[in-house]
Amino acid sequence: MKNLFLALFIVLPNLLLAQGPRGGGGEKMEARKVAFLTTKLDLSADEAKIFWPIYNDYVREISALRKERVQKMISFRKLKEIEDLDDEEIQTLILNDFNFRQRDLNIERKYYNKFKSSLPIKTVGKFYRAQEAFKKEILQQFRAGGPPPPGN
Repeated sequence: MKNLFLALFIVLPNLLLAQGPRGGGGEKMEARKVAFLTTKLDLSADEAKIFWPIYNDYVREISALRKERVQKMISFRKLKEIEDLDDEEIQTLILNDFNFRQRDLNIERKYYNKFKSSLPIKTVGKFYRAQEAFKKEILQQFRAGGPPPPGN
């Protein structure tokens, strides 16, 4: 329980800053993810002091990239139909998508290296497994058609 409070104390101020003026849905989801990770990782106090600042930087960087990608996708959707674009325009759109995916992968690798150089590899493995478990849980809730249970 002490670790949960420590994690929330370290993480929540950064989450509020990272989320900015957009709606509370992202904040709530990230808060759920933090609680989920806190439970699954069971970090010691020393590990939490190392893990959460790295995680916060990771979330900020990934969020910024994904926000940029969403903006580009909106621009793409406003374009003419594919049939109305020339070959060079189509190729540029496809290559831009590859570029975003590569940048995402580069961020993932960067933070993997930060995590593994600062924490035991088993903890890093638990983190990646917990992230996947969280995604799976959210997807199952979405498919079930209901909102997440209160307090989770």
